[in-house]
Amino acid sequence: MSATSTRTLADRLVTRFGSKLESVGVALGETTIQVPAEDLLEVAIALRDESEFHFEQLIDLCGVDYLNYGEDEWATSEEVSGQGFSRGVEGQGPGRFNWSERPRDVQMSRRFAAVLHLLSLEHNWRLRVRVFCVDDAVPRVPSVTSIWPGANWFEREAFDLFGILFKGHPDLRRILTDYGFVGHPFRKDFPLSGHVEMCYDEEKGRVIYQPVSIEPRVLVPRVIREEGYGA
Repeated sequence: MSATSTRTLADRLVTRFGSKLESVGVALGETTIQVPAEDLLEVAIALRDESEFHFEQLIDLCGVDYLNYGEDEWATSEEVSGQGFSRGVEGQGPGRFNWSERPRDVQMSRRFAAVLHLLSLEHNWRLRVRVFCVDDAVPRVPSVTSIWPGANWFEREAFDLFGILFKGHPDLRRILTDYGFVGHPFRKDFPLSGHVEMCYDEEKGRVIYQPVSIEPRVLVPRVIREEGYGA
């Protein structure tokens, strides 16, 4: 998509929806809008049905967890020598602090979001729509399955992996993990080792769950720096 066409799309979106859009951006040839959860269905129907947009196809829908957004677990300094190395910092990575007590001045005031990727075959346009969940404790956004039926499995995946609830979904249940799985594995505070592990029990003759035996640790590789690095 050319810069001219994306700019035209962004202008049309602002003109059509105005205050219903929290933000509109164009970067790297891609247009992104942010819509409040309460206005998502109204905006989505207009994007699909109105001739100036005609986004008849939903390509993808995914969840996002902005916990610890923009941070990492590297500890470096200007004084690092050729024999020094960067290392993981215990206690600072995702899952080792509460969202309300995160150790930074965050850019994202809300934790969970659902992101829709739309395609207009008629205009050869692509559009990204982001909608934040108002409640971090119980993340919830409206389901768009009534608008784009193909969102069905995508929303189930976002529910399974991120715990985002889609109000109005006809059959919201897990799709990748076991129905008895505890937690949501794509959340940033979900331990990499998980909560339980599976093994085959010879006596019972079946697979069983048991407490995970792996000791949690910071998984950041040691990097040996060459002599004179950063000089």
